[in-house]
Amino acid sequence: MTLDSEVQSLRQVPMFRDIDPARLKLLAFTGERVHFSAGQLFFRQGDAADAAYVILEGQAEVTLDTPSGPLKVAELARNDVVGEMGILSDTPRSATVTAATPVVALRIDKRVFLELLNQFPQMSIAVMRELAKRLERTNARLVRSNS
Repeated sequence: MTLDSEVQSLRQVPMFRDIDPARLKLLAFTGERVHFSAGQLFFRQGDAADAAYVILEGQAEVTLDTPSGPLKVAELARNDVVGEMGILSDTPRSATVTAATPVVALRIDKRVFLELLNQFPQMSIAVMRELAKRLERTNARLVRSNS
């Protein structure tokens, strides 16, 4: 994938849509392209939150460690962002993320991610919307599981 195609991919991510293409190019350039094989961990619940990831290709699963074993709470695919919650809350990872298929992702360092939020208020709003949607989905799943 070239730098220009990474910029095009980033433009498909809702939180990056309104960011100037030159800034997206810088983000794509400063981000680290990482590859995960199926079954490989992005990070484990409890790890330090040092980066966010934009999935460029492939799929991943989000699981929570529970007393009865891992509980799958979400599936991620192309253009999804994961890992931003720990960065925003400055807390350890709240879940484990594992590649379900081979994955290519752009790793965005915590410092760079926070700087983007600082420079682009519209990105902060998009992140809040995404987190609110995730909370709604989780609440709905909890209601269904308790019915």
